[in-house]
Amino acid sequence: MTNFLDPAILFFIFGVFAGSVKSNLEIPPQISRFLSLYLLMALGLKGGFALHKSGFTSEIAFSLGLAIFLAIIIPIIGYLLLRRTLNVFDAAAIAATYGSVSAVTFITATQYLDQFNIDYGGHMAAAMALMESPAIILAIVLANKARASQSNDPTVKQEASSISKILHESFTDGAQLLLLGSMVVALVSGDAGQKLMAPFSIDLFKGMLAFFLLDMGLMAARNIKGLRGKPPITLLYAIGSPLSHALLALVLCKLIGLPLGNTILLMVLASSASYIAVPAVLRHALPEVNPGLYMGMSLGITFPFNIILGIPLYTVIAKLFL
Repeated sequence: MTNFLDPAILFFIFGVFAGSVKSNLEIPPQISRFLSLYLLMALGLKGGFALHKSGFTSEIAFSLGLAIFLAIIIPIIGYLLLRRTLNVFDAAAIAATYGSVSAVTFITATQYLDQFNIDYGGHMAAAMALMESPAIILAIVLANKARASQSNDPTVKQEASSISKILHESFTDGAQLLLLGSMVVALVSGDAGQKLMAPFSIDLFKGMLAFFLLDMGLMAARNIKGLRGKPPITLLYAIGSPLSHALLALVLCKLIGLPLGNTILLMVLASSASYIAVPAVLRHALPEVNPGLYMGMSLGITFPFNIILGIPLYTVIAKLFL
């Protein structure tokens, strides 16, 4: 219940309401972009300052390794499941969407843990960055292979065998570079840098997050329409996959012995779905797929579910299990 009283969550719910009643309330794209970059910079700084204090440990190495493993295994499982009822392109697009991560869901989760004084490692911001690209690359490879098998054009086959452009775009994405770069800046500047940046990265953070979640609520209400007439599996997957992915992360974290805070954040990352990085790539890389499909699922259903119910639910489950 406490999560519903959080101003940021209430602004998200308000945004969903405003979008549902077709209000003309909107956040200009440039401001929305700025808010996104601000949140990533602030998160990177927070993670870097925490790493400066803790140093690099075996626990951090295990956490990052598990994050990469989840980023690879989740889209593979998703694709194999979805391929039974959907065509190869739709299955690949959805698998990439749910194999990648949502930075805003992660940021909201860190705020939730801070509110209840649950400690977590600053390196989890790096884990989020590492989990963003593998699913995208996998989806492009699967789609390219499908095109090559369906075409007799040598040019198509040649393009299918080369994914260097996709790799470059995935690993040099501006938002991801900003996150990692901010962590490096914080690591180098240390305690002195933390004091200087506190008014920017800490004091303003909650208000900026609330403003951004208002915009996300508006977008969620508008994107849910993209699921009209879609196969039932898409609706089931949009709710069922976050829960199953979170439980998979929980079991693996238990086996490795990760602490509660890091476990919850890995559950959140595993359960989240991308609605920024993946759509930006797939619009051009998989033109065969209607963006309304994966945007409607990730932003219209999974994102609201995780923000309102998922984060507190995963926290309760992790406490009981650990």
